[in-house]
Amino acid sequence: MVKIKKPASYTDIDSGLSSEAIQSKINQGLTNVQIKKLSRSIPQIIGSNLFTLFNLLNLVIAILIFWTGSYRNLFFLGPVIANIIIGSFQEIRSKLTIDKISLVNVQDFPTIRNGVKIDVKIEDLVEDDIIVLKRGDTIPADGIVRSTNGLQTNESSITGESDTITKEVGEPVYSGSFVVAGQAKMQLTQVGLNSFVSQLSSAVSKDKRSVSVLMKIINNIIKILTYTIIPIGLLLFFRSYLQNNNISTSILGTSASVIGMIPEGLVLLTSVALATGAYNLSKKNILVRSLSAIETLARVDTLCLDKTGTITTGNLNVKKIIAFNDFSEEMIKKTATKIVDATQETNATALAIKKLNSDSLNVEIKKVIPFSSETKYSGFIDINNTKYIMGAPEFIIKNPSDDLKNTIQTAAQQGFRIIAVLKQDTLVGLIKIADEVRKQAPATFKYLTNQGIDLKIISGDNPVTVANVAKQAGIDSGENYVDMSEIDENCDYHKLVNDYKIFGRVRPSQKSDLIKAMQDNGLTVGMTGDGVNDVLAMRQSDCSVAIAGESDAAEASADFVLLNRNFDSMIFMLNEGRRVINNVERVASLYLIKTIYSVVLAVIFIILGTGYPFQPSQLTPINALTVGIPTFILALEPNYTPPAGRFMRNVMEIALPAAICNILLICGIAFFGGKMNIPFNITSTQSVFVIGLIGYCALLSISKPLINRKKVMIGVSFAIFAILFIFGASLFGIQSIMDWRYIFIYLTIFIIIWPLFIFMREVLGRRVFSRINWK
Repeated sequence: MVKIKKPASYTDIDSGLSSEAIQSKINQGLTNVQIKKLSRSIPQIIGSNLFTLFNLLNLVIAILIFWTGSYRNLFFLGPVIANIIIGSFQEIRSKLTIDKISLVNVQDFPTIRNGVKIDVKIEDLVEDDIIVLKRGDTIPADGIVRSTNGLQTNESSITGESDTITKEVGEPVYSGSFVVAGQAKMQLTQVGLNSFVSQLSSAVSKDKRSVSVLMKIINNIIKILTYTIIPIGLLLFFRSYLQNNNISTSILGTSASVIGMIPEGLVLLTSVALATGAYNLSKKNILVRSLSAIETLARVDTLCLDKTGTITTGNLNVKKIIAFNDFSEEMIKKTATKIVDATQETNATALAIKKLNSDSLNVEIKKVIPFSSETKYSGFIDINNTKYIMGAPEFIIKNPSDDLKNTIQTAAQQGFRIIAVLKQDTLVGLIKIADEVRKQAPATFKYLTNQGIDLKIISGDNPVTVANVAKQAGIDSGENYVDMSEIDENCDYHKLVNDYKIFGRVRPSQKSDLIKAMQDNGLTVGMTGDGVNDVLAMRQSDCSVAIAGESDAAEASADFVLLNRNFDSMIFMLNEGRRVINNVERVASLYLIKTIYSVVLAVIFIILGTGYPFQPSQLTPINALTVGIPTFILALEPNYTPPAGRFMRNVMEIALPAAICNILLICGIAFFGGKMNIPFNITSTQSVFVIGLIGYCALLSISKPLINRKKVMIGVSFAIFAILFIFGASLFGIQSIMDWRYIFIYLTIFIIIWPLFIFMREVLGRRVFSRINWK
């Protein structure tokens, strides 16, 4: 770890910086400017949609076609430009909405300025500011501890080690780490771009996944095509030129082939679908930190839940106090209140104690023991070295009697959280605290279970209490639980996660280990939480969801933040992700049909040495009617079934039979056209007529069930298609099919298209695809 710069001078921790000093720091540029945004800038969005390899290829082709003077063949740029505009617009709209909602989630830090504690936005902090840290805070910049009340931090985002580190006065703290226990006043010494994490570009909010599974598959397809298009295009051009000695004809034929190989709309469609999903979620006050997480959430088959604040409301109240060893109930209240005052804790348990409105114990504190999720207790030592602690009975009571065990067990079975108060290892009393299950939780969990998602609870609370809550929430019968405090560290977690659904008394590091074991077992794991004790598990998970308002560290680690604190939003989130995946998988086959037949036809006509069978302009309206317009409409369809994880098989079951039909028929047209001396403008029209009809066969197949709006969409599209070919479209180089000399060829094509397509699907589906492992 690098050394933190020592301050040139020490700011008074009680008065902080003056207004003059703050302005001086601002003038020097010593502000905590944040380099990482939650979404890309508008120029970046436009640039990513504009400057792509395929757009560069399209530009080169356009220049060559322009040089030939065949301007009508430039129509292929229409869909390309439209795709760029639509993609940019959708992402920009999504970005503006997300950024607007993100402002709700910007953290303010208590800062001492001019002798007063005020809240200051993270980007408005300056070097030498004195900020007040508490448990759950993400540290905003580098600095040193000026005063501490048991400060402990976790630096796993920087070092990779999850150990808790105690910080004393004068010791460094790093941006990107977070507070797991205690409080402190910290002087910022390196802010903004000068902070350690900024220099490493490794902040806590770094995306865990930059590319979704779907995009990886599509990118792999594109990578293969990248190495295929250029050599095939060059070979086709030179072979054609040597055959006809006409450079313009060779350019146009090659352009038609290369344009057909490019599935430019598929990448755009996926990005737009994900961006639209993020936009839809943002309207529900759900902050999306990563577009790829939308897809990942839809693939989650195991969802791990923290109890407090997720299943329950987190609004705790003391229901009963039980005194022991001749101590009074008033003594218990005063001791508990004193511990809360000493530790300055603000967690749910501490707030429940404060609601008692009791006087605190009249003793002078020598040392504070901050609460830690690892130790499960907090407390203090007075000047007489008397130790007072409060926490989980299982962790702090040594050799409890059978009666005491029964009392604790009974209370836990009733759903209470039990807090023990001790003085010098002597039990002062027990505090029974009640929480309530969120009203919408049972219905939400029932829906998720019915959708095939396995629910598990991982909590730091007593396993019996957790089991009771699980039963109330309808997650489990309340009997399938394990106490992780009794599990040996050498235990096989892989077996443990298979055997149990409820895990109690779980330490933060154990939460992460349990999720890692589930992932090792082949599961896709989601984690929900709201506290600092959930952060390690959330980072380990494939997809994490934080409840807003409890812990800045948890929110910074999450892929999604429920700003509305409404857990039933999970249903909408899951369905939105599934809609995106299912629709993209469904329409992807339409884009790959032309890619497959274009590559094969190019190779065939290179071997034959003849020109390519049609020109780019002729394919433009066909692609728009059978692929471009329908896919953007179908991509918005509600489709909430669980993803089958069969992308390539689902796509190829449509794309390959359709492509083979095109190849067979177009080669047949070229062969007989040559034998019968049919002009090129007729054979090329026949070829794109075939491509259009096959496109509608594929479109009908992926559009099932054919509800009314789909019938209207396909009907209108086919009507325009028919008009183009009946009357001809000289603008696109399409001839009228109402030529009596060739009308029988068109009728024959029309009659055999559907049976041929179905036959190819059946043969390939039953004899080929069923035997292939597509993983």
